[in-house]
Formats: sequence, C-alpha cells, structure tokens
Amino acid sequence: MFQTLSAKRWSKTRSHLLTIPATVYMYFPSLNRRARQVVTAFVVALPLAAQAPATPEAQPPNAAGARRTSPIVVDGRLDETAWAAATPITQFRQRNPDEGAPASLATEIRILYDDDALYIGARMSDPMGPAGMRAPLARRDQLLAADGNNGSFNSLTTDKIAIVLDPYHNHLDEVWFEINPAGVRGDQFNGDPSWDPVWEAATQVTADGWTAEMRIPYSQLRFSSRDVQTWGLQIWRYVDRLNEQDQWSFRRRNESGGPAYFGHLEGLAIPRVPRQAELLPYVVSRGQFKYADSRDPYHGTTRTRLNAGADIKYNLTSNLTLDATFNPDFGQVEVDPALLNLSAYEVSFDEKRPFFIANRSAFSFGGMSCINCNNTSSLGAFYTRRIGRPPQLNGLVTSSSAFADTPDEATILGAAKITGRTNNGYTIGIMDAVTSREQARFVTTLGGPERGQTVEPLSNYFVGRVKKEFRAGATTVGGIVTSAVRALEGDTVLTNRLRNDATAVGMDWSHSWSNRVYRWRGTLMASDVRGSQQAIALTQRSPTHYFQRPDREVTSDGLFSSRYDTTATLLRGYGLYTRLAKESGDWIWELQQNWRSPGFEVNDLSIISRVDYRWMNANLAKLWLTPGRFYRSAFLSYGGQQQFNYDGLRTDLEQYAFSSIEFPNYWVMRAYWGRSHSVD
Repeated sequence: MFQTLSAKRWSKTRSHLLTIPATVYMYFPSLNRRARQVVTAFVVALPLAAQAPATPEAQPPNAAGARRTSPIVVDGRLDETAWAAATPITQFRQRNPDEGAPASLATEIRILYDDDALYIGARMSDPMGPAGMRAPLARRDQLLAADGNNGSFNSLTTDKIAIVLDPYHNHLDEVWFEINPAGVRGDQFNGDPSWDPVWEAATQVTADGWTAEMRIPYSQLRFSSRDVQTWGLQIWRYVDRLNEQDQWSFRRRNESGGPAYFGHLEGLAIPRVPRQAELLPYVVSRGQFKYADSRDPYHGTTRTRLNAGADIKYNLTSNLTLDATFNPDFGQVEVDPALLNLSAYEVSFDEKRPFFIANRSAFSFGGMSCINCNNTSSLGAFYTRRIGRPPQLNGLVTSSSAFADTPDEATILGAAKITGRTNNGYTIGIMDAVTSREQARFVTTLGGPERGQTVEPLSNYFVGRVKKEFRAGATTVGGIVTSAVRALEGDTVLTNRLRNDATAVGMDWSHSWSNRVYRWRGTLMASDVRGSQQAIALTQRSPTHYFQRPDREVTSDGLFSSRYDTTATLLRGYGLYTRLAKESGDWIWELQQNWRSPGFEVNDLSIISRVDYRWMNANLAKLWLTPGRFYRSAFLSYGGQQQFNYDGLRTDLEQYAFSSIEFPNYWVMRAYWGRSHSVD
C-alpha cells in the first residue's frame, strides 16, 4: 500500500514535518496522552502516504496556430478553405471513465488567427448522430463544468467542447470558452462565470456528429506584447451518454492539474496590439405604478424617474484596461432574491452590476480550500456590494416616522479602475469610487412638519491590489489595501452611528513544490477602524464582536485589544489563514489554521459575520482511481477540527469521516459520519 521513500527524499520530507507535532500540541493544549499518540501516528504516516509524485507520462503537447488567409463565416459548418491551412489536433485521452485510454470518439480541432481574433474549428464525430447526443437548451453559462481543473460535470450534463486558454502563459490563468451541439455557450475567467466576453460561436449537427466554430477577439483577452507569442492551451470534450471526458494535455486525476500543465499554442504572430475604446452613454426613464396610502405625502400611485450617465472602457495596452462609470444605472441588472433574514447576521449577495464584474479577478484575494471541514470561512478583503449600498440609516428614519421618502441606494457619482498584468509578472487592480450624500425626508406625525436626515454620507472607497508570480506561477505573493472614508460633516446622528474611516492591509501567498504536489498557502490581514466613541462602542457591541458579553475576560493584549471600552475611538484586529497540504497522489492530507482576533473589522468594504476564534483542523484522505471489480473509483477521508476563542475557551471539537464510491454502472454512493464532542 505504501511506497518507500528514498533516503534523500525522506530527509527532505521529514524536514517539512518535524514542526507539525509541536504546532498541533501548541494549539491543542487539552489533548490527552491517547490523543497525542494519534497525532504522532498521523504525522508518522504522512511521509509514508507521501508517495513520490507521479511524473508526467510526456511533456505537454504543442499545437501551432495558422494565419487565416481567406474569409470565415462563423456558422458552424467548417466549409471554408481557410481551415485547410491549420494542422488538426487529434490526440485526445480519456480522463473519465477509462483514465489514460484513447478517446472513444474522434475529435479534430483546428486553430487559425489573424490580426484581430483567434478562430477555433472543431469536428466531433459521433456514429449515433443526433440520437446519441445530449444537448439541452439553457441560459448562457448554465452548462459550465463545476470545476474546470478536473473537468467534473455540472448537474445539467451535456455534450460539449471547451477551449481553455492561458494567454499570458503565466501557468495561472484559465480563460474558458465552451459550446454544446445546441449552441449554448459558456465562458468563465479563473472560475468566475460572471465574466461575459463578447465572442461568436455557432454549431451544426450532422448525421455523423457535430461541428463548431468560434471567433474570439483579442480585445476580450489580456496577453503580452511580444511579436510572436505562445499561449497555454487545454481542450476538453464531454460525451454525456458515455460519461466520458476527453483531454488534450492529459493529466491523471490524482495529479496536479490546471494551467501549469496546459499544452502550448505556438506561433501566434500578432503584429499590433489591439486597442479597444467603448463609450456607452445612456438615458433611462422609469415608471412605477402601485397602491399607495392616500395620506402619504411622498408616494403616489404613479412615480416616474429620469437618469443619465455613461460607461467608458479603454485598453491602455494589450494587458491593462481602464474602466470608468459616471452616475451608473443598474436598472437592467437582475434583482436579488427575496429574503427573510431572522438572524442577527448580514447576508451576502452575488455581484451582478457590469462595472464591478468586469475584470474583477484582478482583485481576488486569499481564498480557502478544504478536504473536509465545517463552520469556517475564507479571509475576504473586498465585497463590491458595499459600494452603492442601500443607505445605512434608512431603518432609523422609517422606524421613527409616520411617512418617509428614503433613497433606495447610495448614488455612485463616479468610479474608475485599472486592471491587468504587466510584462514582468505583476497582476494589478486599482479602483476608486465616490458615492453621494443621500438625504431622507419624513414626517413623524400625520400632518406634522417635514424633517430631513442624511442617511448615507458622501463616501470614498479605494482598493489597491498587486500580485507577483515566481517560478512559472508555482509561487505567488501579493498584497492588498482597502480604504473607506466618510464625510460625516459633524452630523451628530451620523457620527454616533457610522465610522469615519476604515483601513485594511493584507498579504497572501501560495508556494508549491515537488511538481506542485505539496502546497503552502496563506492570508494575513490587519484592520484599523476609527470614529467617535459612540460609533466604536456600537461596533464593539455588534453581533460580529459582542465585546460586551458577560463571560468575556476584561483583558487587553496591547495593539489588538479585546476589552470593551466605551471611550475608545479606534478598533484594531487581525486575521490569519494558512494551509499546508499534499494535494495530489493517491494519499492526500492537510493541516489548517484560521484565526480572527476580537477586534478584526472589515465590514466597511468587505463582509465578515463573526470574529474571536482560533480554528484548526487536520485531514487525511485516500483515493482509489484504478477501476476494480466492484467500483470505478472511491474516496475515503478522516479528520477533525477544534476551535478556541481568545479567552482560551474551546468552543468546538469535532471529528468526521466521508466516503464516496462510484460503481461500474456510474451510480454513486456517499456516506458521512460526524461527532461533536462536548466543549468547556
């Protein structure tokens, strides 16, 4: 079962593991002798389970793009003579169900390019013709794979072809374009399906299969300015009735995958950097018709509104983009679902506004992965829904008035951002937005005098993000700064309830080695919020912190205080997430820590629901991916977690196991067992 390590490899592995028992005992001080024996046995088993990483069976494949010499009409027919100039890609291997075997159905991909776009021509044979295909109609992105790295199926399965590009060739980016035989398209950037570039695609179903054509403009991509370029390329084909996933640049399911192991698309001679400039002015009128109380001085049965503004997009270079908006109107955006929140904690919503969705991956920070864990969250730095939010004091006005006219959201006067990647490997994102001062009108009694109250002050929001890549993307280090500043203007109601300014700084890192089998990643943030004594006291009493709870020890640790202080005018705190793991092979494992100090507060420009915990877990898992007599694949994991607050009290102690087995007929059976122990 176990593979013996060489002396050299054992020495290297042991050097990484020597500190694990001491770390575990430090943060699990209540472990008894038997528990310590289990931890020690776990650590001893790690190098045994850490089999030598599988060496790729071959170097990543290469493909050459051919220059388009005659017109192409994107109709899915592949009948233009231009396609004959491209050398077809035909070598595909199965990821599922028979790992490593040649694809059961022939696939042929041809790639052309010109000065403006990349062209993909695909021919997928299927002897059963239309009768053998599964091609449901769906909305854009609805058929995207659940995980592009491993090609796993979405709940809505379909036949399809997917082209995945890494235009920077930085071994980190995944620009995904897919289409099924019915012409349903999907696209995502680094796993973000809200990215919706402008590209063309069409399909044709024939008696012996189906064909597809794609035209992907360079203006929708970000790449270097070299005269002759090499891009990363991966190709997937999904055949639903066979439960088959075919892959061009083949990686086994127990190996590290993703952009680091894409094939290469070579010879793209793009003679000039494409520039894109878009100006989208708009004028929007709205009408609202609904029942209104006849005594209400602010709302009638009919209400009209006129708004005007503009959006601007400009490619500064081939890899840097400027987006700007002035008085944006998001009336065309899908509304949030109706929600009745009976908890004390805020609920987050997905971002749907086009300006904030565009190139938002440049601001991605931190992240979290877990084999098996409960009741924990990643360390986020930027929640775009804070900008242009519903005014924070609307509720204060409506609760104390008979009738009120309150604004629906804070108007975004203007916002701009620069995103992209420099030629020397820095990914950058800079954003600044200004929202207006919002005023509410109300009467406290019917027929009484009208009053006014500022429900949201003039505010400025800034985010700066930078990330540097090393070792062909195997190591990344980044940092982020966020700032929210409010002009409270001496208004007593505002100063007693809102913070003047909030700043957060953070860094994140990811380092992998041994052919990306092992990985250490982490995120560290510190926050600083300032305001009046009343505003900071209100922050301390909020459900996120509960500084006033009676069982909290009245102590202070200096810079990051956890003591309830009604005279404080600032609050500081920190957050930490770190994970050491073996991520590929038949045996995988992980050790994690996730901390939030009591004073950590980032809700001015991010979202966090609870703090005051030190969470930790450990997991060990085994994969069986070679089909046996009774199964196609199986997975088994066991682990545990516990959590302490900053007073030293243990608030959670769990152990759990998970198993999954896929039978030869593709049925899957899963089982989960968990036990929560009593805590102090």
